[in-house]
Amino acid sequence: MTRRRAALLVRIAVLAAAVLLLELLCRTGAINPLTIIPPSDMVVSMVERVTSGDLDAGMIQTFSTIAIAFVISVGLGTFGGALIHRVPRLRDVVDPLLASYYSVPTFIFYPLLVALFALGKTPLVVLGVMSATPAMMISTLSGLDSVPRVLLKLARAQRLGPVRTLWWIVLPSALPRLFSGFKLALSYALIGVIAGEFLLSGTGLGYAISFAYQSFDNRAMYGLMLFVLLIAVIANGLLYSWEGRMARRRTGQ
Repeated sequence: MTRRRAALLVRIAVLAAAVLLLELLCRTGAINPLTIIPPSDMVVSMVERVTSGDLDAGMIQTFSTIAIAFVISVGLGTFGGALIHRVPRLRDVVDPLLASYYSVPTFIFYPLLVALFALGKTPLVVLGVMSATPAMMISTLSGLDSVPRVLLKLARAQRLGPVRTLWWIVLPSALPRLFSGFKLALSYALIGVIAGEFLLSGTGLGYAISFAYQSFDNRAMYGLMLFVLLIAVIANGLLYSWEGRMARRRTGQ
C-alpha cells in the first residue's frame, strides 16, 4: 500500500468516526436537535430534496454560475500570473497586493455589483471571479518560479520554440502548483457564489439554504448544506484524481 493511499484511508476513518460520534450525540440528546440534527437525517433530507425536483432550477443556476466563475478565474489567473512573472517591476507592485488580498471582505462589493449589473447571475459570477482569480494567479506565479532555470537554458541551447518550450519544459514543471490553483479557484468560486446567493440573491442553492434558515427548517437547511458540501468534495476529488493521473503519466509510472 502506498503512503498516499494509506493517508487517504486514515482520513476516511477519522471522518467516519467523527460522523458516528455526532450521530450518537444527536440521538442520545447530548446535542439539541434545534442546533444540529443527526447526520443520517441530513442524508435523508438531502435525498428527498434532490429527488423531488424542487431544486432543479436552483441547482442549474448555482452550478452554472460556479462553472462560469471557475473557468473565467482560471483563464484570468493564469494569464495574469504569467504576465506578472514576465515583468519583474510589475511583480514588485502586485506581490504585496496579492499577499494581502484575502484580508479584504470581497462581499462588501456585492451591493455595488448589483447596482452596476442589476440582480441576476452576473454579480454572482463577478463575485466568484473576484474570490478565485487571485488564488490562481498566486499558484501560477509559484508554478512558473518552480521551473528549473537549467532546463530553460537547455531549451534555448536546443533552439526550442516558445510553444515547444511551454509544452515540454514549463508545463510539466509548473503543473503540480497549477493544479493546486485549480483546486483553490474552484473552492473560492463556490464559496463566493454560494455566499452571494445566501446574502442577496433570490435563486440558487445559497438562497434555498438561507430561506430554510430563516424559516427555522433545520432539516431542510442541513440537507441542502450537506448536498453543497458533497458536490464540493466530489469536484475537488475529481481534480485530485486528474492531478494524480497527470503526475503518473509525467513520471512514466
